[in-house]
Amino acid sequence: MKVEFSLNKREGKQKVQLLIRWRFYLVLFLICTSFSILIGRVCYIQIIEPDNLIRQGDMRSIRSKTLRSARGIISDRNGEPLAVSVPVEAVWADPVVIFNENGLDNLDRWYALADVLQLNRGVLVEKIKKNCSRRFIYLQRQVSPAMASYIRGLKLPGVGLKSESRRYYPAGEVSAHVIGVVGIDGHGLEGIEHSYDQWLSGEAGKHIIRKDRYGRVVENISLEKREEGKSLALTVDQRLQAIAFRAVKQAVADFQATSGSAVLLDIKAGAVLAMVNAPSYNPNNRSDMQSFKMRNRVITDAFEPGSTVKPFVVLAALENGIVNKDTLIDTGDGIMRIGGSRVRDIFKVGKANLGTILKKSSNVGMAILALNIPLETLLGIYSSVGFGEISDLNLVGETAGIFENRPRWSKFEIATLAFGYGLAITPLQLAHAYATLGNYGKYQPIHIVENKKKGLSRQIVDYNTAKEVLAMLETVTQFGGTASKAAVPGYRVAAKTGTSRKAIIGGYGDEYFAYTSGVAPVSDPRLALVVVVNEPQGDNYYGGSVAAPVFSEIMQGALQILNIAPDDENKLRNK
Repeated sequence: MKVEFSLNKREGKQKVQLLIRWRFYLVLFLICTSFSILIGRVCYIQIIEPDNLIRQGDMRSIRSKTLRSARGIISDRNGEPLAVSVPVEAVWADPVVIFNENGLDNLDRWYALADVLQLNRGVLVEKIKKNCSRRFIYLQRQVSPAMASYIRGLKLPGVGLKSESRRYYPAGEVSAHVIGVVGIDGHGLEGIEHSYDQWLSGEAGKHIIRKDRYGRVVENISLEKREEGKSLALTVDQRLQAIAFRAVKQAVADFQATSGSAVLLDIKAGAVLAMVNAPSYNPNNRSDMQSFKMRNRVITDAFEPGSTVKPFVVLAALENGIVNKDTLIDTGDGIMRIGGSRVRDIFKVGKANLGTILKKSSNVGMAILALNIPLETLLGIYSSVGFGEISDLNLVGETAGIFENRPRWSKFEIATLAFGYGLAITPLQLAHAYATLGNYGKYQPIHIVENKKKGLSRQIVDYNTAKEVLAMLETVTQFGGTASKAAVPGYRVAAKTGTSRKAIIGGYGDEYFAYTSGVAPVSDPRLALVVVVNEPQGDNYYGGSVAAPVFSEIMQGALQILNIAPDDENKLRNK
């Protein structure tokens, strides 16, 4: 029994030993396999495909800092700054750090921050709480250096300041429509700021560094130098801008008009000297930026020019050779029937030469001229002086107006075309047309940026013919002419007034445009000016009484500031 027991005992030990060895080899195999997999994975990551690991490391240690370039200065023709950049700072917060350091426990300092930023205290604290998991949020942009210094003194955990710049416009609302404005990110939204944004902005630089876990710089990897924004000199004269804006703004107030505009051109150089609109806006005050105030109506609004196009009808008739300056035209009793419609004159002129027709602004006389010259000639003159064309100013929002050149026209449509209905042009186009007339028929492309490559000028009508029309146009500002209030003491002025009803759906409404266009001095034309008053209220809405006095005020100031000598010897002698 003992032997048997012993044998059984030894067999049991052998079985137990076999069971332990099997497990041992299994565990050993699993360990070796796992170790081999780990070694293989390490080799794969480190040798075969290390890029991902490097990228992950760089994401945790490499930082890129943008080196912003200063935006270029915009100045007028005399070097007066119209737009400059001033240093400011942005206030930002890291909500994660704020909550990790229990930064909201001391609310008094947060309330002080809200007060200096002119924010609601509760709104500021709630903003931090709502973004508790974010690492960066802006609290306020473009704060002044004095405010930034105060905020630093609060020593709030998780709150920092970042340098940036803010655009400042010394001229304010006077030149707002020309200069435009930049957005909060520093890029142009309107005017010159938008059109020449890349030139003014320059190129930002970049500094790439490596930091350790404590935020210390351990390696400078690369540095891309920034390219500063370039300055821009305009052809506008801020002195003339101020004179024109004051006069237009006063006219809008006096006549309770919807808006008013004026544009002044240098005839010889084709340069824009002034471009203003009222109402305007202050680009330094973002709360004042409303769409109806920000529209540059000189280039965006097209209107039927009315009687201001009559000099070009006379020009077309003389160029075509069907009349001369002494030709008499019979306007009858001031009413002309064309089909089922009528053309009427305000003043009856009977038989009159071209000068009188122009001086008294006879619609009948112009209709007779238009119906006796080829339509292509009239449309050709309109087109050659710039009607229906976009200028080279490169300003956002400019419209070409409406200038149709269809194959079929009724006689009444041709007649109305001669006194400014049936086409729509901008104040800038009208000013350019008068500048061409004042340049004795020589078309000079216009520009608003100094040193910009000028387009080639060209003679579009005969020099002597243009001179004859200017002489006729001068009589319009003299006694008995419709533009007598546009006269300037001591200077010979050639100008034409106009009044047109505003087109509405299905016809014309009860509102009017009043405008005056002209050049001075006639002996050697230097300046072309257009003044438009939109929807003057009351019974006094004619161009001769609404826009002409504004024209006279602006032109007189411009001639004196630019030191252009008086040329009216008779007026000077009488004075």
